[in-house]
Amino acid sequence: MTTADVRPDIVCDADSRAVRPRADRGAIYWHRQLPPADAEVMAEHVIEANSGRVRGSLARRDELWDQCYGDLMDSVCRRLKQEIERLGGDCAHVLTESIESRHDDATNEVWLHGRFTYVLYRQRPA
Repeated sequence: MTTADVRPDIVCDADSRAVRPRADRGAIYWHRQLPPADAEVMAEHVIEANSGRVRGSLARRDELWDQCYGDLMDSVCRRLKQEIERLGGDCAHVLTESIESRHDDATNEVWLHGRFTYVLYRQRPA
């Protein structure tokens, strides 16, 4: 499942394979996808996000993992778009991600927690 599958407001550019929102600002490039060559590095940041909680165990990995992963990626995309706008950038390049499962024994709920390192870019003025 790709990010574009999870979010209908994100399109995948077939040429660069970049995943980006339909709006002009707020492009998100994942791992090996490269941001535009003329973009200037602003800073490196870390963002964390959680999926929604679901009842059960990730031992039933297929359905619960997919549900939690889709929700986590939805949350990350939303947060990255907010950070791009808040920090005055034009796009972000996600470099690393770490996803862990979490479990609350008291409520018998599971969820995913992700930590993503990204570089914020600004387009050079024409």
